[in-house]
Amino acid sequence: MDEEMATDVPKIVTEESNDYKEDDDNSKNDYSEVNDEELKEQAGVDSKKQQQTVGSKCLPGIVYIGHIPPRLRPKHMRNMLSLYGEIGRIFLQPEDRSVKRKKKKAGTKVTSFTEGWVEFRDKRVAKRVAASLHNTPMGSRKRSRFVSDLWNIKYLHRFQWCHLSERLAYEMTVLQQRLRTEISQAKRETNFYLANVEKSQNMDKLRRKREKKGENIKEKMWDFTQRRTEDEIQISRLRKQTTSKKNLLKAQEKAKDIQKKSQSNISLLAKIFNSSKAKD
Repeated sequence: MDEEMATDVPKIVTEESNDYKEDDDNSKNDYSEVNDEELKEQAGVDSKKQQQTVGSKCLPGIVYIGHIPPRLRPKHMRNMLSLYGEIGRIFLQPEDRSVKRKKKKAGTKVTSFTEGWVEFRDKRVAKRVAASLHNTPMGSRKRSRFVSDLWNIKYLHRFQWCHLSERLAYEMTVLQQRLRTEISQAKRETNFYLANVEKSQNMDKLRRKREKKGENIKEKMWDFTQRRTEDEIQISRLRKQTTSKKNLLKAQEKAKDIQKKSQSNISLLAKIFNSSKAKD
């Protein structure tokens, strides 16, 4: 009996130990599954947060300034508008070259700007600034230079800085093309003038040679019809009108003669027929 008990005990223990091992393995698997699910949930939350941050990312907004007073520089513009929000890039369009030349001739060398574009880091700030500052004085203090000037601001919807750079590049290409055409036209005019000068010099040489030889030289005469003046045109019109009046008078006289003849014929016929009736 004791031996049987001894032999049975370890079997029971071993079976229990195996059961514990199986329970431990199941618990580990459950724990690992829980950890995987938690990690997946955390990853999903992180991805959602990233999407929210990307969606709420500040997009830049560009504002157009239609009026820029004289002696205003980009640094002044940055100082005035940086009070309302963070500013990125600024571009001010300088005056045309022809205007600059006129100013230089007059004795003023100060360059001024006509229009400008300002980029805000946040487009919401740009919209607020454009709505609040439009038609308001530029200077806040009475002693500032720009108190008498008003803001002329407009927010450019769906406008990017690359559009501005493309426009400036297009304007530069147009200007270069215009300069090329002007230079080519000037070259053509100069070449034509020089060719005519050479022709005249050669003609003079030939004329001198023929004069030395004693040959008769016939100069060419240009035949052309000159355009009529306004006085001549009016006189011709009056002549046509008078001729038409004369023709009308002649036609009226002819019609009167025909009527007279027809009346005489009617009277003759009436006499003839009346005489025949009386005889009957």
